[in-house]
Amino acid sequence: MSADPFGAADRELLRDLLLLPTVNPLESVEPPARMWQAQRAYARAAAAIGFRTAHHAAPDPAVLDRDDVPRTVRAAAGSADFLAEQPSLVLRLGPELPPERTVMFNAHLDTVAGIEPVTCSAERITGRGSIDAKGPAVALLAGIRTAAAANPALGRDVGVLVQIVSGEEGGAMGTYGTRPLVEAGFFGRLNVFCEPTGLRYLPRATASMTARVRVDGRGAIDDEPSAGHNATVLLGFLAQHLARHLDPRERPGRCCVAGVRTGEQHNRVYGSGNLLLNLSYATAAEGAEAERALRAAVRSGVREFTEIFGRTREFARTAADAAEIVHVDWLKRGLPCLDDSPAWARELFAAAGLARWPDELPAFTCDAIWMHGVPDTATAVLGPGSLETNHAHAEGEYADVAELRAFARAVASLLTEFTERHHRGAGEETT
Repeated sequence: MSADPFGAADRELLRDLLLLPTVNPLESVEPPARMWQAQRAYARAAAAIGFRTAHHAAPDPAVLDRDDVPRTVRAAAGSADFLAEQPSLVLRLGPELPPERTVMFNAHLDTVAGIEPVTCSAERITGRGSIDAKGPAVALLAGIRTAAAANPALGRDVGVLVQIVSGEEGGAMGTYGTRPLVEAGFFGRLNVFCEPTGLRYLPRATASMTARVRVDGRGAIDDEPSAGHNATVLLGFLAQHLARHLDPRERPGRCCVAGVRTGEQHNRVYGSGNLLLNLSYATAAEGAEAERALRAAVRSGVREFTEIFGRTREFARTAADAAEIVHVDWLKRGLPCLDDSPAWARELFAAAGLARWPDELPAFTCDAIWMHGVPDTATAVLGPGSLETNHAHAEGEYADVAELRAFARAVASLLTEFTERHHRGAGEETT
């Protein structure tokens, strides 16, 4: 195995990708995303290793016609060029082989908003996407190149698929990027999603649901505030009530009490508005319980508000009508989650020298959720760096070249071990 699998050409490719803006349009439309160009540059680099393009297209609009597609995605798809500018790419090394003889890697090139200065040195690379996930995507190619050079069976007896997707960021949740590719059969027995994990393989991925608590009442002027429904006071009360009652002391998931919006003027009573909450969960059962808990907490919050504010002058009408004007709907619900891996995969990762993400640490959400329920497969999240330490989604995002080099070596080790185990298994079947 090469002493330095991540070299100058890899740094140059990463720099070129970082200079191409690929912000998910759910985050921002400025500057315009150049995803097609970025994916073509990646495909050209992969072709030098022997990859060929198996698929490169924008998603069919029909993929959004499902209940588990976030409402924000369906709304954005009303724009004619929303999906057209977010293609996904699948590259294949070797012949088309059955999943049991295939390893699939997934990396996303779309980024969050906030363009960062791009710098590239022998030690550190900065720029939006440097760690999440353009840097890991380039290091992935370096690792595959290293493994293929050392083992001719890779790309002959064992195939490699690489998904380079749009639609991971911005709350898209892989619904028009990764999910359609998996459903089209682009997966392997082993499936690795490239996200920062500190090179510890994570066989779990959470999902989340987004609830919107709405107040649909009538407003008033400041000279007669008691004549209307005060959505600001009602939603502010519910925000505190829900924070208190939904704090997930008894479950692994998290509760994010997010934005409250009614209005911005000082001399109006706003009769309508909404409060957003995001609830993550590690299993479908936990998600269902979190949904039940939210609905119950909203009902108890409305009752408590009515009791407290029913005796006031300015808010008595709001209290009297609270049960009729408060509603809950869901912007995102019903997404699957990934929960652990089979014993053979744990043994494979251990033999490749990779540590497991500690069971006591929470997982996070990524496109790996779409491998849930796919039979006879194992899936893990693996990548260099840390979402926090490397400032992913924040100012100053960076990737150290040493981290990318280590990830390339991890990919090479994992592919080598998978290939050798396939050969040992094939030999056992013929004896």
